[in-house]
Amino acid sequence: QRILRLAEMCRKLETEEEKVLPFYPSSLADGEQQDARRVFEETPTEPLAQAMRDYVGLERFWQRFNKVKLEEKALEQERAALRQRNRRLRALLRQYMEGISVSQGMLMEPNPL
Repeated sequence: QRILRLAEMCRKLETEEEKVLPFYPSSLADGEQQDARRVFEETPTEPLAQAMRDYVGLERFWQRFNKVKLEEKALEQERAALRQRNRRLRALLRQYMEGISVSQGMLMEPNPL
C-alpha cells in the first residue's frame, strides 16, 4: 500500500512524455514477444513464480525504477567523462600558462633573439 501511495504521489511529478507514453518500447523481436506472452499466460508451478503473479501490478513501478537506475548510471559515466576532460583541459591550460609566463630561470638564459 505504501508503494502504491508513493507511486500516486510520483505520478504528479511525471513529465508530459512519461504521461503520454507510459509504455516503454520492447527490445524483443516479435517471436520473442510471443514466446514471453505465452510463458506469462501459463500457470506457474514453482512457488516463487506463483508469488510473483501477486505483484504483477508493480510491473510499471519496476519499469520506472529500472529506467531511473539506468539514467543514474549514464549520468555517473557522463560525470566521470567530464571530470577526465576537465583534468585534461586544466593540464593544457597549466602548460600554456607556463609557456607564456616569464620565470626567473628564463631571464638568466641568453636571449635567443
